[in-house]
Amino acid sequence: MMKKGDTLSLPKGWEISEFEKCLEKVTYTNKIQKKDFKEQGNYPIISQEQDFINGYWNNEADLFKIQKPIVIFGDHTQVKKYVDFDFVLGADGVKIFQTKNNIDPKYFYYFLQNVVSENLGYARHYRLLKEISVAYPKSIEEQQHIVSILDKCFAAIDKVKANAEQNFKNAKELFESYLQGVFEKSSWEMKKWGELCEFVRGPFGGSLKKNIFKESGYVVYEQKHAIHDHFNQLRYFIDEEKFNEMKRFELFPGDIIMSCSGATLGSVAVVPMDIPRGIINQALLKLTPKKGVSADFLKHWLRSKVFQEIIFRYSGGAAIPNVPSAKILKDIKIPCPTIREQERIVNEIEIVFAETQKLEAMYQKKIADLDELKKSILQKAFSGELTEKGVVI
Repeated sequence: MMKKGDTLSLPKGWEISEFEKCLEKVTYTNKIQKKDFKEQGNYPIISQEQDFINGYWNNEADLFKIQKPIVIFGDHTQVKKYVDFDFVLGADGVKIFQTKNNIDPKYFYYFLQNVVSENLGYARHYRLLKEISVAYPKSIEEQQHIVSILDKCFAAIDKVKANAEQNFKNAKELFESYLQGVFEKSSWEMKKWGELCEFVRGPFGGSLKKNIFKESGYVVYEQKHAIHDHFNQLRYFIDEEKFNEMKRFELFPGDIIMSCSGATLGSVAVVPMDIPRGIINQALLKLTPKKGVSADFLKHWLRSKVFQEIIFRYSGGAAIPNVPSAKILKDIKIPCPTIREQERIVNEIEIVFAETQKLEAMYQKKIADLDELKKSILQKAFSGELTEKGVVI
C-alpha cells in the first residue's frame, strides 16, 4: 500500500494520484437506521454489513440514484461493495466513492480490495484511506482490460471456493447426521438425566464481580471453555478465601460443563485431567457423571441434534435463550446402554469424528489458499504485472 509521498517505479503509461483526488463529491440521500430496515420492500438498502444487501425500503424519495457504478465503503467495518444499481443508504458508517472520469469504478473497487489497512476496531477507517495513493493506467481501456482479467479470475476462484465451502459444510452435516442416527435409532433403556449426573449450576448474583479477581490463584472457568472445548486460555482468578467460600462450584477432571445462555446454549466440553483447580462461573452448568456413566458418551449425546432440539425447545425460544431449570433438565430422558456399550459407541464416534476433522481441515486449507491466490493476483494487477497469460487458477 502506497502512502502520500511514497515513490514507486510505475509501469509505462501509469500514473499515481492521492486517494481523495480520485473521487467526485457526492450528495448523500437520507440514511436509514438499522432498526427500521424492512425484510421486504421496493428498494434494497446497502449498509456496511458483510452481506451485500442488508434490508429493504419503500420510500422512493430516499433512493440514491447512480449515474455510473460506485463503491460503498464501511467506515467501521472496512467492507467494500461495488454497486451498479439505485439503492437506499443504511445508517452510520457508509461512505460512497464515486470516481472521476479518468478512473474506472470497478478498477477502483478492485484497487481497494488490494489495500490492507490497520484494523481500528469499530473506529472509523476512512482517515487511513485518505493517506494512500492510487496507481492506475492512464488509459481507461487498459484499466477495463485489467478489470476483465480480474473478473474472469475471481469468477473461477469463487466457483472453486463455493464448492470447497459446500464440501466443508457437508462434512460437518455428515457427522451431525451420523451422531443423530446413533442416538435416534437406538433401542437402549431410557433413563432420566438426573439419574445419570449430579447437577451444579454456576453461582448467581454478584458473587463473581470482576473487582474480586486476582492476577493468579484459583481459576474461574467461563462459557468459552465449553464452547471451544479447550482449557488453556485462562483470564480470571480468585484467591484461596473466595475459592473455599465457593467450593461447591469446583470443577474436577471428568466433569462436563455446558453453556447456559445465548447463541451457544448447549455447547459442552469434558474437563481434561490436567486442569488447574478452579470453579465455574454463572454462565455454566457442571455435570458430574455417576458410576457406570461415560462422560464422553454423555458429551456426544449432548452435542447431537436430538438433545440440541430438546434444549432449545425448553429454553422457550427467547431472543437470548437460557438453560431451563435443573428440575426440567433432570427429567429429560436419555438413551443409556451398559458402560461397555457406551465405551464401544464412543470409540466408533471418535473414529468418524477424526475422519470428519481431516476433511474439514483439508477444505479449510483450500479456502485459505484460494483467498491467498486472490491477494496475489490483486498485487500483480496493481503493480502492472498482470497479463491474462500469466494467471493460473
